[in-house]
Amino acid sequence: MISQGTFARLPDLDEDDIKEQIRYAISNSWAISVEYTDDPHPRNVFWDLWGLPMFDLSDPGEAFRQVRACCEQFPHHYVKVNAFDASAGRETTALSFLVQRPLGEEPGFLVERQHGPGRTSLYSLKAYATEQPGGKRYQ
Repeated sequence: MISQGTFARLPDLDEDDIKEQIRYAISNSWAISVEYTDDPHPRNVFWDLWGLPMFDLSDPGEAFRQVRACCEQFPHHYVKVNAFDASAGRETTALSFLVQRPLGEEPGFLVERQHGPGRTSLYSLKAYATEQPGGKRYQ
């Protein structure tokens, strides 16, 4: 099971939990964005952006509608919510959490270990999902 984001070690969030986290982000004047991918490799930081980032929100309803729309459009993808804090003069990720996992099985990763000089070991990860073409990885 993929574990990324703020609540990675907790059970998946339900709709009320997601709304509460969005409400918390809005109360801190953080911008909200919704992203999705079918390649959740830990170094894949370029998830697809759903719509535009949402600034100056006062009600979590619009952000949650965007989360729900993204999940409905991409049921076989990972979907996450990001909240960005600009109070230090730059956009910094203050909160990020998964709101959806692909329907069905999460194939996981292959860990390859290579022995280097001396006692060093190098590790690389390969997502089993990438054996299928983009858009068909979790169907």
